[in-house]
Amino acid sequence: MSPDRILIVPGWRNSEPAHWQSLWEARLPHARRVAQGDWLFPRRQDWVDRLTEEILSSRGERVVIVAHSLGCITTAHLPPEAAARVSAALLVAPADPERRSQLADFAPVPHRRLPYRSILVASGNDPYCPVRLAGAYARAWGSAFVRLENAGHINVAAGFGEWPLGLQLLAQLGVEVDPAELLRRAA
Repeated sequence: MSPDRILIVPGWRNSEPAHWQSLWEARLPHARRVAQGDWLFPRRQDWVDRLTEEILSSRGERVVIVAHSLGCITTAHLPPEAAARVSAALLVAPADPERRSQLADFAPVPHRRLPYRSILVASGNDPYCPVRLAGAYARAWGSAFVRLENAGHINVAAGFGEWPLGLQLLAQLGVEVDPAELLRRAA
């Protein structure tokens, strides 16, 4: 399966240019970033509505979501009509909205099974979400769980740019991507 659309769903404050999400957006065919109206003071309904709009505008095409941090939580809040159009999701370093007052509107986090294949990637030392909570999200959502050691928030500050392992996980979800070829073209 090769999706017609890959939606890049950044978290709070967006993903900077050197972030793996930004690099993937530039290199993956059919990838598009979901732009939020307010990156600094997020409101759950606004973010979910914006993601829903992007999914439903796919004119019958199914989509793959590539979410980071608060983008994972936004994805978990999707209404059924949008979630039904998602074929798979790579959910990386989910946020814990109860740990930051700026994100409290996103709590409580849904604990229901997602109706599509998903992989959740978390780090044993993520400062924004304890790994045991990320594991609980994975179990509740029915996601395969990949635990990285000492990977921080799996972002630029933690040393993640191109992130070849992430591309391999995306390929496991059925996206036709050749990580080695993408990295060769980036050099």
